[in-house]
Amino acid sequence: MDIKALIRDIPDFPKPGIVFRDITTLLRDSTALRYTIDLLCEQVAAADLKPDYVVGMESRGFIFGPALAYQLDAGFVPVRKPGKLPAAVHSVEYELEYGSDRLELHQDALEPGSRVTIVDDLIATGGTAKAAADLVERSGAELLGFSFIIELKALNGRQQLPERPVLSLIEY
Repeated sequence: MDIKALIRDIPDFPKPGIVFRDITTLLRDSTALRYTIDLLCEQVAAADLKPDYVVGMESRGFIFGPALAYQLDAGFVPVRKPGKLPAAVHSVEYELEYGSDRLELHQDALEPGSRVTIVDDLIATGGTAKAAADLVERSGAELLGFSFIIELKALNGRQQLPERPVLSLIEY
């Protein structure tokens, strides 16, 4: 199945000059969604990234993270935008290709030494994924690697990440 053909390009979103890779057209196709999740699971298993926890970033990491965690018999831990988590948090600020933001993780979400794979829909400049990696490492967990649906190669995001496997299903 060609899942790339199901991803819609939206020019000049969220600002002029950016081409947004819209996965909502992929998500609405039940066969493609199942296929994509199965591919993510196969890729993670083949790379020996079997985690105790899958960490997904708000918001599209919440779509794929729980499904991946379920298939891999792992827990799911959300990384949220500021002010969304009710207990004590680790927090990190990071740069996006079009601004800056902050992510938070509950301080007690991951046990020290637990194995973690980070999942998201897309890696661009790597800022969001690096911020999530920093939060995982701050918690004392072991970061195994990263899994993405889409990688925007020209933005060199994987170069911002710690030296761990970076898996992606589609490259632009």
